[in-house]
Amino acid sequence: MAESEPQEGNYDNSRNNVEENFEKDMKKILEEMERLTVRAAWTAYDCVSIQANPDLLSTMQDLEDAYLMCREKIEKKWQEVLME
Repeated sequence: MAESEPQEGNYDNSRNNVEENFEKDMKKILEEMERLTVRAAWTAYDCVSIQANPDLLSTMQDLEDAYLMCREKIEKKWQEVLME
């Protein structure tokens, strides 16, 4: 009988660990689903906006090009500062 008591304790501990891991995993999955849902909503919004105003696409591309150019200049400047 004495041998079964530690086994029951181990079973309870492992069950608690499984439950905790399950809860953590479910929380991570839920957060990922929320992130994907928001991303899908923004994608749908962008598609509707572009269809409603075709000029918006070229404007968005111009903004992206300007952003990438600024980012490149900032990275070059940062590298120069690090070299000094």
